[in-house]
Amino acid sequence: MTDLIVFGEDWGAHPSSTQHLVSHLPGPRRIVWVNSIGLRRPRLTLGDAGRVVRKLVSAVRPSARPARAAAPPAPGPVVQPIILPMARGALARGLNRRLLARKVGAAARAARLYRPVLWISLPSAIDAVGALDESAVVYYCGDDFGALAGVDHARCLEMEAELAARADLILAASPAMAARFPASKTHVLPHGADLGLFGTPVPRAADLPDGPVAGFYGTLAEWLDYSLIAATAGLLPDWRFVFVGPIGADVSAIAGLPNVSLLGARPHAALPSYAQHWTAGLIPFLDNAQIRASNPLKLREYLAAGRPIVATPFPAMLPYAEHLAVATTPEAFADALRAAPADPFGAAARRQAAVAGESWDARAADAAALIDGLGR
Repeated sequence: MTDLIVFGEDWGAHPSSTQHLVSHLPGPRRIVWVNSIGLRRPRLTLGDAGRVVRKLVSAVRPSARPARAAAPPAPGPVVQPIILPMARGALARGLNRRLLARKVGAAARAARLYRPVLWISLPSAIDAVGALDESAVVYYCGDDFGALAGVDHARCLEMEAELAARADLILAASPAMAARFPASKTHVLPHGADLGLFGTPVPRAADLPDGPVAGFYGTLAEWLDYSLIAATAGLLPDWRFVFVGPIGADVSAIAGLPNVSLLGARPHAALPSYAQHWTAGLIPFLDNAQIRASNPLKLREYLAAGRPIVATPFPAMLPYAEHLAVATTPEAFADALRAAPADPFGAAARRQAAVAGESWDARAADAAALIDGLGR
């Protein structure tokens, strides 16, 4: 089976689709994981300065960077690269190639990788191509980098175009993303779900309020419709609206409402204790380019948990539309939530059955067949 050098997000920082897929690849195979190469130039802010310092400390003393308590073990050595972010020009990019060849190459040799395949999930790793004695290049496109919040869109798309041209195989998380690349080497690989984690009954989270609860987990980001949430909460004063996850946007529209609770981040393994026990799960997305191209992990995880779901419309939910209540206005959202406690007998089992064949093991097996086939 093919050895891999994976350029993904920071290992353990959050359970990305890359982390899920790589963790479930059939083995044995040797893997080196390379932490995130930034998707924008650092700015003169305290947040960016802190991130740079953490990256530098981790690069010099990897043990000084504690793993999150609930982070799964990495599939192999984890490398913290230090390169020029979003580099342009032959001189800067040549320096990046030498830096990557030296540090990542040393880790690959120490792990005894032979002619590995490069798995690249972030276009900012483009300078690794051709620097690591790879046998092939796979681009895993899990996000629309032309619409993703918090990145340098123009430069990301330039790097993505170069990466797509040099890749031997492209795996795209949605048909909308796949349509941007050559059909001859592109395959749609939708996200999966940890069916065992979300489908196995667990006790109710201690901080989940009593009474009817509408719940959401994930980053409170720019792509959530906070006006819709606020108006719906106003129509249902006897409901509690619970949000589990880090705050990544202006949430002032909901933060002060008496029936809204912002609980902060929780370990991924703890999420079923919320999703299995709230009255209904929420997916209140805005309608924008990023959401139209997305394939959100939480959709299948909510279905695997079995509880009713109320969502705004977006393309990735269409195959599961019969198992969701779809609404676009506060009044429709409120009506769908009021109906949730009367969930019909067998509806939970039908939701779980809708994703029964969509485990991360199954998705990873599909990816492995394509990747291992490159060498043959």
